[in-house]
Amino acid sequence: MLPFTHQQFMLVFSVYNGAIWPLQPIVLAAGLVMLAFLAWPTPRRDKAGVVLLAALWIWTGLVYQIGFFSHINPIATAFGAAFVVQGALLLEAALRGRLRFATSSRLRLVTGWALFLYSLFVYPLIGIASDTSYIDLPAFGLAPCPVTLTTLGMLLLARSPVPGRLFVIPIAWALVGGSAAALLRMPQDWPLLLAPILLAIVLAHDHFRARGLGRKQPA
Repeated sequence: MLPFTHQQFMLVFSVYNGAIWPLQPIVLAAGLVMLAFLAWPTPRRDKAGVVLLAALWIWTGLVYQIGFFSHINPIATAFGAAFVVQGALLLEAALRGRLRFATSSRLRLVTGWALFLYSLFVYPLIGIASDTSYIDLPAFGLAPCPVTLTTLGMLLLARSPVPGRLFVIPIAWALVGGSAAALLRMPQDWPLLLAPILLAIVLAHDHFRARGLGRKQPA
């Protein structure tokens, strides 16, 4: 049972979105820039895209989770701390050049792009289609669930090996956010429950593909 009502949850988004306006369209534009970086990767663009992603995690943790959501959910302070940690991990990966985008796996490519494009375009459209005011909706890059979907998509688009620690917090939030989708009547969040399953399928596929290629190498 959640410690807050659906009405309280939506009110937090309404107050939060009103307080940070016009950041939403600015971050949406940043999302389009990230899309371009992923489509035409270079080492410099890879680093810039991950730095932008790290900033979204840190902002969401400090401002949304701790600054707003904690008023109706005490555990949001812990959520916020986890989001800041994820942002720090991504920032470290960016500065060390540990994430490069141009995956060679077709399954990773399709799944990663599906998650990223869903978070950027489809996620807000589902909210609007449900007759919810735009000011009450989670915005791309500024709310936990869209940030998580964006991150899982980007990590799948990165060339292996991706540091495993970068997946831990996004997967944990996918389970938390996805499990609350029905209780909070947020249909756009249902894919969060599917994302860890897709991730497991992709990683298993890559594992067996790598083993198969290894067997074909000459002794």
